[in-house]
Amino acid sequence: MDLPSSRTKLGYAWVGLALAVGLHVTDEAFTGFLSIYNPTVIEARSRWSWFPMPTFTFEEWLWGLIVFVVILLMLSPLAFRNATGLRPIACFLSALMILNAVGHTLATVFGRTFESIHFSRPAPGFYSSPVLLLASIYLLVQLRSSRSREGISA
Repeated sequence: MDLPSSRTKLGYAWVGLALAVGLHVTDEAFTGFLSIYNPTVIEARSRWSWFPMPTFTFEEWLWGLIVFVVILLMLSPLAFRNATGLRPIACFLSALMILNAVGHTLATVFGRTFESIHFSRPAPGFYSSPVLLLASIYLLVQLRSSRSREGISA
């Protein structure tokens, strides 16, 4: 029986992160994420005029993230080929999702985002944060192990 190659593992790690993002979006949708996110963005903008994050309606937020997850899944063949062009995207996405998972965990610990924005614990999106964190770390590990082996340009 052949062991999976490093690029096959990278592909599975990519799909795993895409599915973890989908699970996280579902968790956020069912636990009222936007009721915390939008007021937090408004407060951040009032404090820091440069703050770049937008506010969303539920429909545009949900559809945008559904399209994002579908695009991630559509890029899976590139991950299974260890395509050079996908590697920096995978690294950035992993880092961003680690920060996302840590943010939901810290929000749960503190029970607020700003002094004026409190919520009951756990924070929306908290339940899926460990899965998101593990999938992100696993993708980074697979990126490292497949770094100089078997890579092709895309």
